[in-house]
Amino acid sequence: MKLTETTVRKNFIYRGKIINLRCDDAVLPDGKPCKREVIEHPGGASVLCVRDGKVALVKQFRYAYQEEMYEIPAGKLDAGEDPLLAAKRELEEETGLCADSLRCMFVLYPTPGYTNEKIYIFEAMGVHPGEQHLDEGEFLNVEYIPVNEVLAMIDEGKIRDAKTIVAMLQYIRGRH
Repeated sequence: MKLTETTVRKNFIYRGKIINLRCDDAVLPDGKPCKREVIEHPGGASVLCVRDGKVALVKQFRYAYQEEMYEIPAGKLDAGEDPLLAAKRELEEETGLCADSLRCMFVLYPTPGYTNEKIYIFEAMGVHPGEQHLDEGEFLNVEYIPVNEVLAMIDEGKIRDAKTIVAMLQYIRGRH
């Protein structure tokens, strides 16, 4: 059975700094018309950095959830930006650490039901000190937490961020 849906017309409702919102006219595989709500997002890059048995996590307030969250360092891709370069930038900006190299561990589709966002998850290798320089309006704390404690925090629901959970899953499976 054919599963592809066809876009007839993209109808932009909102164009923002980070996202665009559309309500498209589309056609289902059986030929019936439908509406599809889509949030366009340029994607993001994130970095798992394990150094001396500890994971570099950032703790920051996430407005949409109204809570502080632990996450691996990450940031939005600029239009057309190479995810590898974005990951290097975000690692240093948020943690003050630099990596000799980064390896892509996974590409995550966080919410395929309504967004085209992709999050690239990298692993940092050859980590050394750099200089932290947060973006304007960015407030976070960097914490270095032992791998086993991070896994326990996931099990206890203290870490709920999908990219962080996937990065740790890949790490413990030895795919690093």
